[in-house]
Amino acid sequence: MIKILGICGSPVKDSNTERILEEALKSIQREGVETEIVTLHGKTVQDCIHCNWCLLKQEEEKFCSIEDDMAEIYRAIMDADGLLLATPVYIGRLSGHMAAVLDRMRALDYGKRVTKCLKHKTGAGIAVSWYRNSGIETTLMTLHWAFMTWQMVIATPGSLATFGGAGVSSLGGTGEFDPKDKHQVLKDSFGLETAKLTAASLLELTEIVKKGKERVP
Repeated sequence: MIKILGICGSPVKDSNTERILEEALKSIQREGVETEIVTLHGKTVQDCIHCNWCLLKQEEEKFCSIEDDMAEIYRAIMDADGLLLATPVYIGRLSGHMAAVLDRMRALDYGKRVTKCLKHKTGAGIAVSWYRNSGIETTLMTLHWAFMTWQMVIATPGSLATFGGAGVSSLGGTGEFDPKDKHQVLKDSFGLETAKLTAASLLELTEIVKKGKERVP
Protein backbone atom coordinates (compact mmCIF):
# COMPACT_ATOMS: atom_id res chain seq x y z
CA MET A 1 0.00 0.00 0.00
CA ILE A 2 1.24 3.46 -0.97
CA LYS A 3 -0.01 6.37 1.11
CA ILE A 4 0.09 9.89 -0.30
CA LEU A 5 -0.75 12.75 2.06
CA GLY A 6 -1.91 16.06 0.69
CA ILE A 7 -1.69 19.15 2.89
CA CYS A 8 -3.65 22.23 1.87
CA GLY A 9 -2.02 25.40 3.17
CA SER A 10 -4.91 27.75 2.53
CA PRO A 11 -6.65 29.40 5.51
CA VAL A 12 -9.84 29.52 3.42
CA LYS A 13 -12.41 26.76 3.67
CA ASP A 14 -13.20 25.10 0.32
CA SER A 15 -10.53 27.18 -1.41
CA ASN A 16 -9.16 27.02 -4.95
CA THR A 17 -6.00 25.48 -3.50
CA GLU A 18 -8.02 22.76 -1.82
CA ARG A 19 -9.94 22.03 -5.02
CA ILE A 20 -6.87 21.65 -7.22
CA LEU A 21 -5.28 19.41 -4.59
CA GLU A 22 -8.41 17.27 -4.53
CA GLU A 23 -8.35 16.94 -8.32
CA ALA A 24 -4.67 16.01 -8.30
CA LEU A 25 -5.10 13.28 -5.70
CA LYS A 26 -8.30 12.01 -7.30
CA SER A 27 -6.37 11.46 -10.53
CA ILE A 28 -4.00 8.93 -8.90
CA GLN A 29 -6.54 6.96 -6.88
CA ARG A 30 -6.48 3.27 -7.63
CA GLU A 31 -6.15 -0.05 -5.86
CA GLY A 32 -3.08 -0.09 -3.65
CA VAL A 33 -2.97 3.70 -3.32
CA GLU A 34 -4.41 5.54 -0.34
CA THR A 35 -4.76 9.31 -0.42
CA GLU A 36 -5.62 11.70 2.39
CA ILE A 37 -6.00 15.47 2.62
CA VAL A 38 -5.25 17.56 5.69
CA THR A 39 -6.57 21.11 5.45
CA LEU A 40 -5.16 23.92 7.58
CA HIS A 41 -8.23 26.15 7.58
CA GLY A 42 -9.82 26.19 11.02
CA LYS A 43 -6.72 24.65 12.59
CA THR A 44 -4.25 26.27 14.94
CA VAL A 45 -0.61 25.67 14.09
CA GLN A 46 1.60 28.10 15.94
CA ASP A 47 5.00 29.23 14.72
CA CYS A 48 8.08 27.28 15.77
CA ILE A 49 9.71 29.18 18.66
CA HIS A 50 13.02 27.36 18.25
CA CYS A 51 13.07 26.32 21.89
CA ASN A 52 14.90 23.08 20.95
CA TRP A 53 12.56 21.05 23.16
CA CYS A 54 12.21 18.55 20.31
CA LEU A 55 15.99 18.09 20.21
CA LEU A 56 16.47 17.71 23.95
CA LYS A 57 13.25 16.55 25.59
CA GLN A 58 11.03 15.05 22.90
CA GLU A 59 8.77 12.29 24.23
CA GLU A 60 7.08 9.33 22.58
CA GLU A 61 3.98 10.63 20.76
CA LYS A 62 4.75 14.17 21.93
CA PHE A 63 6.92 15.59 19.22
CA CYS A 64 6.82 19.30 20.07
CA SER A 65 6.44 21.39 23.23
CA ILE A 66 3.64 23.43 21.63
CA GLU A 67 0.22 21.87 22.09
CA ASP A 68 -2.00 22.60 19.11
CA ASP A 69 -3.37 20.96 15.96
CA MET A 70 0.09 20.15 14.66
CA ALA A 71 0.04 17.05 16.87
CA GLU A 72 -2.37 15.23 14.54
CA ILE A 73 -0.54 16.49 11.46
CA TYR A 74 2.74 15.02 12.72
CA ARG A 75 1.24 11.54 12.84
CA ALA A 76 -0.30 11.87 9.37
CA ILE A 77 3.08 12.94 7.96
CA MET A 78 4.90 10.07 9.66
CA ASP A 79 2.43 7.53 8.29
CA ALA A 80 2.70 8.80 4.70
CA ASP A 81 5.08 7.57 2.02
CA GLY A 82 4.80 10.77 -0.01
CA LEU A 83 3.73 14.36 0.62
CA LEU A 84 1.89 16.62 -1.82
CA LEU A 85 1.90 20.14 -0.40
CA ALA A 86 -0.46 22.71 -1.90
CA THR A 87 -0.37 26.39 -1.01
CA PRO A 88 -1.77 29.68 -2.24
CA VAL A 89 0.81 32.25 -3.31
CA TYR A 90 1.08 35.20 -0.94
CA ILE A 91 3.41 37.98 -2.15
CA GLY A 92 5.54 35.57 -4.14
CA ARG A 93 5.81 32.98 -1.40
CA LEU A 94 3.85 30.28 0.40
CA SER A 95 1.12 31.00 2.94
CA GLY A 96 1.96 31.66 6.57
CA HIS A 97 -0.10 28.60 7.50
CA MET A 98 2.03 26.33 5.30
CA ALA A 99 5.23 28.00 6.50
CA ALA A 100 4.29 27.28 10.11
CA VAL A 101 3.77 23.59 9.31
CA LEU A 102 7.12 23.37 7.52
CA ASP A 103 8.92 25.04 10.41
CA ARG A 104 7.30 22.72 12.93
CA MET A 105 8.27 19.65 10.87
CA ARG A 106 11.76 20.25 12.21
CA ALA A 107 10.69 18.06 15.13
CA LEU A 108 10.50 15.04 12.79
CA ASP A 109 14.01 15.53 11.47
CA TYR A 110 16.06 16.61 14.47
CA GLY A 111 14.03 15.21 17.36
CA LYS A 112 15.46 13.30 20.29
CA ARG A 113 13.12 10.35 19.68
CA VAL A 114 12.19 10.93 16.04
CA THR A 115 15.19 11.60 13.81
CA LYS A 116 15.39 11.71 10.01
CA CYS A 117 11.77 10.59 9.77
CA LEU A 118 11.37 12.52 6.52
CA LYS A 119 14.51 11.18 4.86
CA HIS A 120 13.72 9.39 1.58
CA LYS A 121 10.02 10.17 1.74
CA THR A 122 8.90 11.73 -1.52
CA GLY A 123 7.62 15.26 -1.86
CA ALA A 124 5.98 17.49 -4.46
CA GLY A 125 4.24 20.84 -4.53
CA ILE A 126 1.30 22.70 -6.03
CA ALA A 127 0.91 26.48 -5.91
CA VAL A 128 -2.10 28.61 -6.80
CA SER A 129 -1.82 32.32 -7.56
CA TRP A 130 -4.24 35.00 -8.71
CA TYR A 131 -2.11 36.21 -11.61
CA ARG A 132 -0.18 33.87 -13.89
CA ASN A 133 3.24 35.45 -13.26
CA SER A 134 3.18 36.36 -9.60
CA GLY A 135 5.35 33.95 -7.66
CA ILE A 136 4.28 30.39 -8.40
CA GLU A 137 7.83 29.24 -9.14
CA THR A 138 9.38 30.99 -6.13
CA THR A 139 6.71 29.46 -3.92
CA LEU A 140 7.37 25.96 -5.24
CA MET A 141 11.12 26.49 -4.87
CA THR A 142 10.56 27.24 -1.18
CA LEU A 143 8.78 23.90 -0.81
CA HIS A 144 11.64 22.18 -2.63
CA TRP A 145 14.13 23.82 -0.30
CA ALA A 146 12.33 22.26 2.65
CA PHE A 147 12.29 18.85 0.94
CA MET A 148 16.02 19.06 0.27
CA THR A 149 16.75 20.10 3.84
CA TRP A 150 15.07 16.93 5.06
CA GLN A 151 16.73 14.72 2.38
CA MET A 152 13.42 13.94 0.74
CA VAL A 153 13.13 12.85 -2.88
CA ILE A 154 11.47 15.51 -5.04
CA ALA A 155 8.95 14.74 -7.79
CA THR A 156 8.15 17.22 -10.57
CA PRO A 157 5.96 17.07 -13.68
CA GLY A 158 8.84 17.77 -16.08
CA SER A 159 9.19 20.54 -18.63
CA LEU A 160 5.48 21.40 -18.66
CA ALA A 161 5.85 23.01 -15.23
CA THR A 162 9.36 22.48 -13.95
CA PHE A 163 8.80 22.94 -10.23
CA GLY A 164 5.34 21.45 -9.72
CA GLY A 165 1.64 22.06 -10.14
CA ALA A 166 0.91 25.65 -11.17
CA GLY A 167 -2.66 26.91 -11.08
CA VAL A 168 -4.32 30.31 -11.27
CA SER A 169 -7.59 31.31 -9.62
CA SER A 170 -8.52 34.14 -11.98
CA LEU A 171 -9.55 33.55 -15.58
CA GLY A 172 -6.39 32.84 -17.55
CA GLY A 173 -4.37 34.36 -14.73
CA THR A 174 -5.39 37.82 -15.95
CA GLY A 175 -7.20 39.00 -12.82
CA GLU A 176 -10.58 38.70 -14.51
CA PHE A 177 -13.11 36.80 -12.44
CA ASP A 178 -16.71 35.75 -12.21
CA PRO A 179 -18.06 36.69 -8.75
CA LYS A 180 -20.52 33.80 -8.99
CA ASP A 181 -17.74 31.24 -9.45
CA LYS A 182 -15.67 30.60 -6.34
CA HIS A 183 -13.48 27.91 -7.90
CA GLN A 184 -12.07 29.41 -11.08
CA VAL A 185 -8.93 27.30 -10.75
CA LEU A 186 -11.06 24.46 -12.12
CA LYS A 187 -11.27 26.42 -15.39
CA ASP A 188 -7.48 26.55 -15.63
CA SER A 189 -7.07 23.42 -17.74
CA PHE A 190 -3.30 23.85 -18.01
CA GLY A 191 -2.95 24.33 -14.26
CA LEU A 192 -5.07 21.26 -13.56
CA GLU A 193 -2.95 19.22 -15.94
CA THR A 194 0.28 20.28 -14.22
CA ALA A 195 -1.21 19.37 -10.83
CA LYS A 196 -2.28 15.94 -12.05
CA LEU A 197 1.10 15.32 -13.69
CA THR A 198 2.79 16.32 -10.45
CA ALA A 199 0.67 13.85 -8.50
CA ALA A 200 1.36 11.09 -11.05
CA SER A 201 5.09 11.76 -10.89
CA LEU A 202 4.95 11.71 -7.09
CA LEU A 203 3.16 8.37 -7.06
CA GLU A 204 5.56 6.83 -9.58
CA LEU A 205 8.59 8.01 -7.63
CA THR A 206 7.09 6.86 -4.34
CA GLU A 207 6.58 3.37 -5.75
CA ILE A 208 10.19 3.28 -6.97
CA VAL A 209 11.58 4.46 -3.63
CA LYS A 210 9.43 2.07 -1.62
CA LYS A 211 10.40 -0.93 -3.75
CA GLY A 212 14.03 0.10 -3.50
CA LYS A 213 13.83 0.27 0.30
CA GLU A 214 12.38 -3.23 0.39
CA ARG A 215 15.38 -4.56 -1.54
CA VAL A 216 18.02 -2.76 0.48
CA PRO A 217 18.68 -4.39 3.87
